[in-house]
Amino acid sequence: MGRIIKWLFILLILGAIALVGYVYVGPFFGADFSPPQTEIRQPVELDAQ
Repeated sequence: MGRIIKWLFILLILGAIALVGYVYVGPFFGADFSPPQTEIRQPVELDAQ
């Protein structure tokens, strides 16, 4: 049982390292992680009675 937990922990650490590496290297290969920037206007009514 301890061996399974050890391997799961190692896989979790390797997965986290791979994810961080993909975030840093992804833009060089065309992956864009920035959200689309659009202007949103919504009227706000103050002191509505």
